Amino acid sequence: MKRFPRHALAAWVAALAAALAPAGALAQGGAYVVLPGGTFTSILPQGNTPESSAPVQVPAFAMRVEPVTAGEFLAFVRRHPEWQRGRAPALFADGRYLAGWAGPLELADAAAAQRPVVDVSWFAAQAYCESEGARLPSWIEWEYAAAADATRTDARGDAGWRARILQWYERPSTAQPAAVGGEANAYGVRDLHGLIWEWVDDYNALFIAGDSRTQGDPDRLKFCGAGALSVIDRESYAVLMRIALLSSLNAADTTTNLGFRCVRPAPGVPHESPP
Repeated sequence: MKRFPRHALAAWVAALAAALAPAGALAQGGAYVVLPGGTFTSILPQGNTPESSAPVQVPAFAMRVEPVTAGEFLAFVRRHPEWQRGRAPALFADGRYLAGWAGPLELADAAAAQRPVVDVSWFAAQAYCESEGARLPSWIEWEYAAAADATRTDARGDAGWRARILQWYERPSTAQPAAVGGEANAYGVRDLHGLIWEWVDDYNALFIAGDSRTQGDPDRLKFCGAGALSVIDRESYAVLMRIALLSSLNAADTTTNLGFRCVRPAPGVPHESPP
């Protein structure tokens, strides 16, 4: 099925969110923490050849400490009824959108308010982030944040740490995720692993070269699962699984274990390195 142009529809989402925001104000949303900029080597090729990855400079940015909860998303759809279940256009949310809720304005149970929101489309996630002056993170930003463990900003070289993460990815998804609030990593960000999968802004470009998005491109190795051949570190199975899931989705798709968090530009103040 041919996908709708993501950035054209994203512009519609952004405009709608801006139009509905109170004049002169944006919702404050959840807590954010600033991640300092730095040089980072992605698991995905960033150079001119599929066999190597050039380090990239990641600018400083602020990321939500925790994923957006169902309680927060409920408050959002109350303010923006066009994103309620049954009212969001099919173009922007499939038939499973918020399917786990008891009703369009009712969560499954009282405990759900502290669990991450799932069954939410890329469009709805982007609209939520826009409503609090933010956006979805890029893959590089998410990968940069998720490379940290509790004490190191890049723990990817630790085979034991990678094995613990992979154990979560290998477990079948439960009907409901646990509440947010897991152990913070070295940046102060929580629940990047072990709770849910998360949308990123450029989810559908992860296996597609920038000059290979036109219909009819004969180089089919640049698309879908075959893109796994270009992953630099083939030992990072957990990250590869996440990339494979995200790259298989359309922007209106929802799943029972896929949620999101938002990022903002870093404020113009020096960042204190984590202890």
